[in-house]
Amino acid sequence: MRIAINTRFLLPHKMEGFGWYTYEITKRLVEQHPDVTFILFFDRKYDSKFVFGDNVIPVVLSPQARHPILFKIWFNQSVKRALKKYKADIFLSPDGYLSLTTDVKQVAVMHDLNFVHNPQDLKPVMRRYYLTQFPKFAKKASHIITVSEYSKQDICEQYQVPEDRVTAIWNGASEVFQPLKEGEIQSVRDKYSGGLPYFLFVGAIHPRKNVRRLIEAFALFRENNSSSNMPLVIVGTELWANAGMDIEISDELKSSIRFTGHLPLEELALVMGAADIFAFVPYFEGFGIPLVEAMRCGTPILAGDKTSLPEVAGDAALYCDPFSVEDIALKMTELANNDALRNDLSSKGLERSKLFSWDSAAEKVWNVLKDQLDSH
Repeated sequence: MRIAINTRFLLPHKMEGFGWYTYEITKRLVEQHPDVTFILFFDRKYDSKFVFGDNVIPVVLSPQARHPILFKIWFNQSVKRALKKYKADIFLSPDGYLSLTTDVKQVAVMHDLNFVHNPQDLKPVMRRYYLTQFPKFAKKASHIITVSEYSKQDICEQYQVPEDRVTAIWNGASEVFQPLKEGEIQSVRDKYSGGLPYFLFVGAIHPRKNVRRLIEAFALFRENNSSSNMPLVIVGTELWANAGMDIEISDELKSSIRFTGHLPLEELALVMGAADIFAFVPYFEGFGIPLVEAMRCGTPILAGDKTSLPEVAGDAALYCDPFSVEDIALKMTELANNDALRNDLSSKGLERSKLFSWDSAAEKVWNVLKDQLDSH
C-alpha cells in the first residue's frame, strides 16, 4: 500500500495549526504502519526530522505553494504527476486542498468553513480562492475528515455532501501539557506576569480569534474590579503589528497586557499551566486545540459559546457571548472572584481532557483511509 500525504505545512521554525495537525497525524501513521509506504509531498527543502521512518519517501515538488495561482499549479500539475510517478493508492491532504485533475482517490481534512461565514476575515485574493475552490474540493474528495460534529454538519449543509462521506474526528493535544506544581507556577508567573495570577489567551492574532473584544473586556474587567491587578498574557503575534486590529488602550492598561510573541511548545505548556484563567473567546472555531491544552493542565476556562467550543469544552468551561464585551467582562469577573468555580472547572477539565488524544485521532484517520482503499 502506498499513501501520499500533503506535508507542505511541516516547516521547522513555523509550526501552526495545519502544521501541528499534519505532524501529529503523519508521524503516528508512519510509525504505526511500517509495512505501508508513505510518500510525503513538501513544497520546499524539508527538515530530516519530518522523515518519520524508513517507510517514508520525501518528495519536494515545485513551485512553493503560498499563493492561489501557485496552489493551482502545485496541486493540479505537480501533485498530479507525483501521484502517478510514485504509484500512490490514495492522497491525504491535512489542509483540505486537493488536486482537481488526478483520478487517484483523495481524502481531504477540512477543519472549518470560517471563510464561508466570515469572508471579511480574509484578504480578497485568498477569499476568492477559498470560496471558489473548496466547493470543488468537497465534490472531488472521495471522503472528507473534519475535526468536530459542528464542522461536519456545516460542511454537509454548505456543500450538500451526504453525511456518510464526512467523518468527524476530534483533535488531540500534546502530552507536554500537564498540571504544574506550586513552585513551578510561581516561577512562571515571576517570568511572565510580574509574579501575579493572570488571564491567558493563546492563538494566532486573527480577527476570528476575537482578541480585540477580549482586550476591551479586560479593560472593563479592570474598571469593575479596581482592587484586581491581574494582567492579561497574550501568546501570539504582537497585536499592534496587525493592520485593522489597532485599538486605543491607555498606557496604564498597556502595562497590564503582556505579549510573549510565539513560544516553543514546552514553554507554552508552562505558561498554560501557570495561568489562573484561560480566556478563549473566538467567534468561530472548527475545534480549538488550546481548550484541550488548558484542560490537560487543569487551568479553568472561559470560552465563547459559539460554533464548536461547547462541543469540545463540555462542562469544563464557563461560557460567554463572544460578541458582547460586557458579557465577556462579566464572566471574567465571575471566574476571577470565585475560587470554588475555578476549582470545579479545573477538576472537570482534567477529567474531560481524557477524551482527546492524537493516538486515537490517528487511528481513526487510518480507518478512513483503509475504508477508502478497501472500497476500490
